[in-house]
Amino acid sequence: QVQLIESGGGLVQAGGSLRLSCAASGRSFRSYAMGWFRQGPGKEREFVAGIRWNGGSTDYADSVKGRFTISTDNAKNTVYLQMNALKPEDTAVYYCAADAPRVVPGRPPAYWGQGTQVTVSS
Repeated sequence: QVQLIESGGGLVQAGGSLRLSCAASGRSFRSYAMGWFRQGPGKEREFVAGIRWNGGSTDYADSVKGRFTISTDNAKNTVYLQMNALKPEDTAVYYCAADAPRVVPGRPPAYWGQGTQVTVSS
């Protein structure tokens, strides 16, 4: 079993930045890749970014490339999502996710966090 706890959401003005954190724990969380999804008002949940614990390749949705950066801190068992140049359309509940072998678009991951709200005002 893997537990994922997100933090760092909030209200920010357009053009601003936020950093989300996801603390992972559990017996075998290192065997899973990590990622982030989001669900905006009236929208389906969508993939945002993915990464592996060994610092390998990262994946991003086209809508966030160049603005968002996913990273890991292995010593803290934490995954981060640095979000810059935020836009009102980035407003959503952001969910941390764990899946194997990768977190990818279009496939529900094995584990979800509880979600954290990000609101971007115009």
